[in-house]
Amino acid sequence: MKKKILSIVKYLIFVLMGIGLIWLAFKNADFEKIKIEFKNANYIWIAISVIPMLISHLFRAIRWNQLLGTLDCKTKKSTTFYAVLIGYFANLFVPRIGEITRCGVVATRYKMPINSVIGTVIAERAFDMVSLIVIIIITIISQLSLLTDFLNKNFIEPILSKFYTGTHAFVIIASILIGIFTIFYIIYRALLPKLRGIKLFNKILDLIKGFWEGIKTIKNVKHKNLFILYSIGMWTMYALTMYISFMALSSTKHLSFIDAITLMSIGSIGVLAPTPGGIGAYQYVLMLTLIGVYNIAESTAFSYANIVYFAQWFMFIILGGLSWIMLILSQKKELLK
Repeated sequence: MKKKILSIVKYLIFVLMGIGLIWLAFKNADFEKIKIEFKNANYIWIAISVIPMLISHLFRAIRWNQLLGTLDCKTKKSTTFYAVLIGYFANLFVPRIGEITRCGVVATRYKMPINSVIGTVIAERAFDMVSLIVIIIITIISQLSLLTDFLNKNFIEPILSKFYTGTHAFVIIASILIGIFTIFYIIYRALLPKLRGIKLFNKILDLIKGFWEGIKTIKNVKHKNLFILYSIGMWTMYALTMYISFMALSSTKHLSFIDAITLMSIGSIGVLAPTPGGIGAYQYVLMLTLIGVYNIAESTAFSYANIVYFAQWFMFIILGGLSWIMLILSQKKELLK
């Protein structure tokens, strides 16, 4: 009973987090301008943007099939594709439940141990995390001047203005960096033994170890080059979705494919927030990026973030539901054979 109550409380907290982030996005919104943005948006481009998004999930399913192949089980690409869509569908309602759901679908269908299937998803997510870090680093390097201006304007200059300017700036920055390094060194040398006695800290370490173990299992995948190719294709399709969506609003048409990669990588971080389907967090980080880095008007940033999010939301609702139906029908066909 206590576990059920705790689960309900956690879920409500996550929902409230999403509502809080939506409120932050809405609180200064000019609804008249937003209304005009939504009215004038070209939804044909939004419809087209769903195509690369769907292809990206197909790549994810095929790549997952390769990982499942390491368990000596032949799974159909169609089944894993349906399972992936069902997972995203489930995530819209309960945070992170989608990964367990899609594992359950495959494990039940092919009579596989659920723990083994979950292991393949851990491997997949670990690889995705590393890929995302690489993409973010490449994005930072390719847009260094833009991001430097953004950081200077919003963080460095406001902090320095509180102290000194000019020749003292270098000394202040150097002092801050030395201070941060010293703190981390003290934590590592003095507090690490004590931290190991804390359950939460050990859970975090176990999570990191689990990701690393997951990455190592990829070495057992056949056709590793294909695995990497599908991964590149998947991220490219994600970015293409963002890029095509730029065309829907007149104020975002000028943004480039590199800008789309930036939004895609930052949006992926937003999805990690423990809110149902990343709602609130996803829109909020997209808005901040469009406003802060690309000087897009707040009403346009708000409209773009929500149009993109809810286009995906509706896609997962429709295709996730259809995937359930397709799985049931395919099971019935197999039973009749």
